[in-house]
Amino acid sequence: MGIASDIAVIVTAGFLGALVAHRLRQPLILGYIAAGVVLGPVTGGVLITDHHDIELLAEIGVALLLFALGIEFSLKELRPVRRIALIGTPIQILSIIGAGWAAGRLFGWTWTEGVWFGACLSLSSTMIILKTLQAQGRLGTLSSRVIIGMLLVQDLAVVPLLIVLPTLSDIRAGLPELGWALLRSAVFLGLMVVVGSRIIPWVIRRVALSRSRELFLLTITSLGLGIGYLTHEVGLSFAFGAFVAGLVLSESEHAHQALGDIIPLRDVFGLLFFVSVGMLIEPAYLRANLGQVLLLVGLVCVVKGLVFAILGRAFGYVNVVPLALGLTMFQGGEFAFVIGKVGLAAGAIDGDFYSGILAVTLLTMFLTPFVSGATGPIYDRIRRLRKREPTLTLNIEREDLHDHVIIAGAGRVGAAVARLLHEQGRPCVVIELDQNRLEACREAGVGVIYGDATHPVVLEAAGLARACLLVVTTHATTETLGVVRQARELRPDLRVVARAETEDLLDALFALDVQEVVLPSLEAGLEITRQALVHLKVPSPEIAAFADRVRAQAYGPLRRNVSEPDQP
Repeated sequence: MGIASDIAVIVTAGFLGALVAHRLRQPLILGYIAAGVVLGPVTGGVLITDHHDIELLAEIGVALLLFALGIEFSLKELRPVRRIALIGTPIQILSIIGAGWAAGRLFGWTWTEGVWFGACLSLSSTMIILKTLQAQGRLGTLSSRVIIGMLLVQDLAVVPLLIVLPTLSDIRAGLPELGWALLRSAVFLGLMVVVGSRIIPWVIRRVALSRSRELFLLTITSLGLGIGYLTHEVGLSFAFGAFVAGLVLSESEHAHQALGDIIPLRDVFGLLFFVSVGMLIEPAYLRANLGQVLLLVGLVCVVKGLVFAILGRAFGYVNVVPLALGLTMFQGGEFAFVIGKVGLAAGAIDGDFYSGILAVTLLTMFLTPFVSGATGPIYDRIRRLRKREPTLTLNIEREDLHDHVIIAGAGRVGAAVARLLHEQGRPCVVIELDQNRLEACREAGVGVIYGDATHPVVLEAAGLARACLLVVTTHATTETLGVVRQARELRPDLRVVARAETEDLLDALFALDVQEVVLPSLEAGLEITRQALVHLKVPSPEIAAFADRVRAQAYGPLRRNVSEPDQP
């Protein structure tokens, strides 16, 4: 069956690997890569008839991922991080290339081999990082925005790297070609902004009028892949073109439907990419050079992580951002395979050297979910050791914070509470870690602090000592309890209103002397019941009495368990 049987085997193996990863509570991408290792090195690749065709299909996975990211992304979101993205990323790439040259001196490589190694490892993995951030629920935070901004500039840097590296022996000859590539990039971006922003929304609108879901999906897919193909034809990255197409589409009113339709395709082709990555591992090379490969993996992780962390701090980012940059962007990326192949074809590196680049890249990619997942615990440890850390505040005059309400969390519930209090002219301060929600509060004119409400310094910055009420709207049990416990230590007399997703959390909050607790599921059920009873012409007093009885049954016993002493 050829390619059809290959796809069937890969999808099945990817499913089994993902199932095992899910049972082990690990990111699914690790299961995909492990499945690729089984299909490739472990079984000798006998189950796959054409590896090259699978690699080509995997490129579609990268393009669709960036296309979907472009739909979700907005250039307005990149504006706050443009300095570190546009200036810091080139510094980072040059620093890692320099480190590769130094490593070449250490391991006895030629200077060109060291530069090629540094160039291959200078770019991080867009696919791995985005999947990891998505799995960890960190998309939308300030650190993720900085990461995405730097990844985009890294993708743009692939073109000049592919032009300059093969001409290392005669750099002057490559400068005209580099200038021509930059001109092509500028013309393409200009055409997409001017023409694409007008034509694409019009096409989508006309297709939507047909009310054909199938035609809509085909239109969205052809736009993303078609524009990606055009960019490839003009000498730019296929994935970069797909991302730009997504950016243009994001301005359309049909962006949400387009994203919902493209996600299943993105996930299936993404599986092909990760499995194909696992199939690239060469066991024979690893066995013969395991010590050197592991040493290089350690050096890449440490050096590259430090470069990102230092750059984050140098560009004025504080709190968790530098740490998140270092622990998330330390790996090599999928473009290492592309750059390495170019070096192999140009005769600048040999087959063994290329295998080494692949091994180091794949191992660092495999480590990413584990290392990135340590960001939270390590940052928590740093916060405990640090007495003070700066906090970002917006729309707040510290001296005016008095008799105000502190709202922990600016999700849908927290944002609604903040908006209503703001409209009533009652002072309130929101504490939030999600950058998107932070900016939404800023635009609404609501006072907001970027930080973790479980940290005493952040609560003090919110004026806890002078507040009249604390409202905890976070839905995570550990976070809710952490905020309440910290507030109780600093202000035992402060009244607290909290949200509880489960009765266990309800019980724990009452144990902390929080008497105003809301179960959203219960209140939603009561409201739906009330509307149904109103429709059935039940008198309002009876409805109110029914709601009181239900609330007394839900909240009353737990209150008595806390407030009443045990009877002998």
